[in-house]
Amino acid sequence: MLRIAILAAVGTALLCIACSSGPPPDVSGMVLLEGGEFTMGTNEGEPFEGPEHPVRVGPFYLDEHEVTNRQYAAFADDTGYVTESERLGWSGVFDPRQNGWTKGDGADWRRPHGPGSSHEQMADYPVVHLSWDDAVAYCDWRGARLPTEAEFEFAARGGLKGAKYAWGDELTPGGVHHANLWQGIFPNEDRTLDGYGSHGPVKKFPPNGYGLYDMTGNVWEWVQDWYAPDYFRYSPVDDPKGPRTGDQKVQRGGSWLCSENYCQGYRVAARQMTAPDSGLNNLGFRCAGNAS
Repeated sequence: MLRIAILAAVGTALLCIACSSGPPPDVSGMVLLEGGEFTMGTNEGEPFEGPEHPVRVGPFYLDEHEVTNRQYAAFADDTGYVTESERLGWSGVFDPRQNGWTKGDGADWRRPHGPGSSHEQMADYPVVHLSWDDAVAYCDWRGARLPTEAEFEFAARGGLKGAKYAWGDELTPGGVHHANLWQGIFPNEDRTLDGYGSHGPVKKFPPNGYGLYDMTGNVWEWVQDWYAPDYFRYSPVDDPKGPRTGDQKVQRGGSWLCSENYCQGYRVAARQMTAPDSGLNNLGFRCAGNAS
């Protein structure tokens, strides 16, 4: 079982974002990002995606890919944890055949595509159908935390200044697909030119400049921050952590449901928001860790 000892302290201190210094973590499966200053947000997207503003983040660790079914199963087996979707007996499922979101009876992380499917046959796929609390519980078990929204965008940019995507400014440079997205007119037709008609295994597309996989596309990812539509207008420059309270949590990175005619969530500045108790078949997460 992977355990990341970020601090010598225990309990809720393991989840804090601005923690006191402590021993370096076990960084298995994580990438160390040195941090720095970048321009966060965009003036060319949705109103809640801007304005562009300077941000500085300190050094931190980030999982090189989304948490997988295999990894989440180790946590559930060790702790007996039961997710919100498991307790409810359903989760949010986008059904292309119905052109919309549906109540997916029997869908949860163990049965990603509903009854008859199994996480064991999708061990290297991102775990989905998890609420924000379900994601936090896993990170806590590892001694880690969710990344802040600012950390996530810094990481997604991969060191490219002002680029639209994690790999540059062209969606498919040289005809090469760099993320699991929706090709075609959403929601009528997915041409699956990238090889996937739903979420797919991790690490099937090239990493960005920081060696991170699937920072955009595949599944949206929970981050630490509460959502406020105007937060970027007053957020601090240094290590912003989002509003103090809210009704929804931010998600980042886009998913296999994002297309050129719908949301374009695979842009590095794209953001969305979801009630923290929501489990969806296009929403996962990855963990972060403090570097000191």
